[in-house]
Formats: sequence, C-alpha cells, structure tokens
Amino acid sequence: MSFSMPVISRFIAVALFSGLLLPAFVAAADIEERITQRLQTAVPGLQIESMAPAKAPGIYEVRTNSGQIVYATEDAEYLFIGDLVKLESAGYVNLTEQARTSQRRQTINEHAKNGGLIQYAAKGEQKVVIDVFTDIDCGYCRKLHGEMDELNELGITVNYFGFPRSGPGTESFRKYVSVWCAKDPQAAMNKAKSGGSVSSADCANPVAEQYNLGRLVGVTGTPAIVLEDGTLMPGYVPAKTLARSLGIL
Repeated sequence: MSFSMPVISRFIAVALFSGLLLPAFVAAADIEERITQRLQTAVPGLQIESMAPAKAPGIYEVRTNSGQIVYATEDAEYLFIGDLVKLESAGYVNLTEQARTSQRRQTINEHAKNGGLIQYAAKGEQKVVIDVFTDIDCGYCRKLHGEMDELNELGITVNYFGFPRSGPGTESFRKYVSVWCAKDPQAAMNKAKSGGSVSSADCANPVAEQYNLGRLVGVTGTPAIVLEDGTLMPGYVPAKTLARSLGIL
C-alpha cells in the first residue's frame, strides 16, 4: 500500500500532536494548577487573572486582579515580587515593565468604552491620543492644561480621567464631580483649572471609577500621561517636548 504526501503529512501531524504537543499542554496545565493552588493557599482571597510562562526559563508570570505582576517557579516553591530584567549585550530590557505597559493599555481601553471622559480634541489632523489622569487642584496639572490649545494644535487629542489625589469624600474630589456634572464639562474644567469657582453639582458620575482605575494602572501622582502603547509618563511634560517624544515634531 502506498500513501500520497498529503496523507503522510496528516499522519505526521497527528503523531506530533498526540506524542509531543499534548503532553506539553498537560504539563503546562499541571504547572498552572500547582502554582494557583499554592498561591491561593498562601494568600487567601487572591484572584489570579492570567498566567503564562515568562521569558526566563522555569518561571511563570502571574497577573492578579489587583493589577500586580508576580513570578513563581514551575514547582511553585518560590515566589518573587519585583521586576524581571533581561540582560543584553547593549544593556538590559525590563520585561516586567513591558508587561505592565501592555496590561495598562488594555485596562484603560476597556474602561474608555464606557465613555465618561472629558475630551479636548486635536485641531485638524489627529496625530496622537493621550490619556491624562488629572487633579483640578494640582499645580502641574494646571500648567499642563494651560498648554491645551498648543497640544491640540499639534494634533494631540487629550482625554482626561479624574484622579483627585486626596481621594473620595474630599473637597478636591467633589470639585471634580461638579466639573463632570456641569452642563458644559469642558468649559467648567477650563474655569476650574484657572482657579475659578465652579457651581456645585452632583449626578451619576464615573469619577470614583476613574480614580480607582488610576490606582489600578499604577498612577501615584498627577498629571500622569498614558501614551497610546500604554507607557506611563509621570509628571508634567511641556507640550513641545511631549510632541517631540511622540515623533510628531
């Protein structure tokens, strides 16, 4: 009996899958289950969002529901919290920060689908969109806002997420709610950022959700600028400097 090449190819594919790939899948599943059990036993209430082999051999990258990235050995005997760095001939690459960047962008995009942002659109051709976590009373946030027209003229759209640093229940937090609930939130923001008084207002709003989002993605101060790839730039950056770093000047 003779076989054609396509038939032989199918036999080879089946043999490879059943003989090599399937045990690998089973082994990976066993490792993940072992790590999950050990972590949840050690840290009751821990919720694991995802898990995958890290780029370092014998190590698994574990992402928790709090946005934290931790690492575990395949035997689940050792856990370490910190940055995984790969040494290269020309320096090093922070693999953990790369993972955070990707995760940050995905998390913000999911939230942005619900709307609730105060947006300042680019004038003319939109070249870049940045997300900015902002506090109305923050001096450097006001300085950045003072360059909003310049940013928009450069083709940069700015999406504001609320991050009143003092937290819920404070005067600064209530001020952001009043701006968001205003009839014209953009005009109210302009007035508040210039030090003007905004009429108190309340309504169903996303400020607390945006504040929690900021904490989840690693915002610790304001302004915090998140680029399209998820890179977090903490602090004030002049408009032209930002534009040059984005490659549009």
